[in-house]
Amino acid sequence: MTLFLIGAGPGAVDLITVRGARILGRCQTVLVAGSLVPAEILEMCPQDATIIDTARMPLEQIVSHIVDAHRAGHDVARLHSGDLSLYSAVAEQVARVRAEGIDVEWVPGVPAFAAAASALQNELTVPGIGQSLLVTRVSTLSTDMPPGEDLADLAAAGVTLALHLAAHRATQIVETLRPVYGNDCPTATVAFASRSDQLIIRSRLADLATALADAGITRTAVIFVGRVLDAADHPDRLESYLYSQARMTKLRNDSRGYRGDPDGG
Repeated sequence: MTLFLIGAGPGAVDLITVRGARILGRCQTVLVAGSLVPAEILEMCPQDATIIDTARMPLEQIVSHIVDAHRAGHDVARLHSGDLSLYSAVAEQVARVRAEGIDVEWVPGVPAFAAAASALQNELTVPGIGQSLLVTRVSTLSTDMPPGEDLADLAAAGVTLALHLAAHRATQIVETLRPVYGNDCPTATVAFASRSDQLIIRSRLADLATALADAGITRTAVIFVGRVLDAADHPDRLESYLYSQARMTKLRNDSRGYRGDPDGG
């Protein structure tokens, strides 16, 4: 028996991976956080599968269901929204399950920030403007940020930010980022990325809190901050060596040299 941890994607049913869908289609026991994963995904499960909603279930009970399925010889699918590598709270589950001698396999999913960037039709790394993406969040009542990971510390370099689980702290975000990014820095917020109720809000950093409040966005959103967000509005700044004439010339010269031309030209 194996526990398959499956990233179900950001919301749209067809953004679960082919691998995830195939595994889900053969597991006899499925654990799912019903408040985060769309019910339509469960239509991929076997008709006789046992489906357990863990939305209001403590860790001990979740592990108990997995252990019971293991003893019955069932493979288990544990569905998490987005991708397992980000804010999935799987580490504690894995530790408990492995202590029971149960094999665990991870199946990646499409992360929310990737789906949000696609909704925006924005490349998050633009040559000459920004080549780094910092994915983070802010402290909440339930989860503090570790020492050294306050937003002000992380954002000091001015790189493009992808802020998860932070929409309810928009005012705090503006005040923290304003000294580094400036009032006019573009922001883009995507709520419920890839879902039918997806909502996109673009604004200057100074106007972010007001824009989100007016739209009623307080959760399930990704906030991007950075100059790459309006790069397409400045085509004169978009220069990529990848498709440049200089690179094409170098590739041709290198190719000639590889074929045995002693001068490489």
